[in-house]
Amino acid sequence: MGSDSDWRVMKKAKEILDQFEIPSVCKVLSAHRTPEDLPPFIKTSEDSGVKVFIAGAGAAAHLPGMFAAYTLMPVIGVPMNSTSLNGLDSLLSIVQMPEGIPVATVGVDNAGNAALLAIRILAAHDTNLSKRLITFREEMAKKSRLKSENLK
Repeated sequence: MGSDSDWRVMKKAKEILDQFEIPSVCKVLSAHRTPEDLPPFIKTSEDSGVKVFIAGAGAAAHLPGMFAAYTLMPVIGVPMNSTSLNGLDSLLSIVQMPEGIPVATVGVDNAGNAALLAIRILAAHDTNLSKRLITFREEMAKKSRLKSENLK
């Protein structure tokens, strides 16, 4: 994430990845304040087996694009609601990547969906993880159906 203030949102991704027992690393890397730290972090991560990056950023939100510029691994951007523009600036920055440098983008402050998208990417080549994701979705559907009881 671009700043420790993003942790309020990004911790949801960590919680979901932990729930699925997927190891992750949480780190503050600023595309503007510490750009020289990005390439070695990405290289070390790839060397250790990282298959997907999730990058959260607010305002100009360059961090996800910087990741995408330095790696061939999938990058998922999480736009942050961190300015008076309510995250629209971040969303547009991440979504409008130039052709050839794609970044998947989830909704503003939706790090949970970023984690679930990363899990889907990983599950494409891992049948056990795929089964766990199916169970997760079934449980989510059960909880949703029970919500009708709240209407009485």
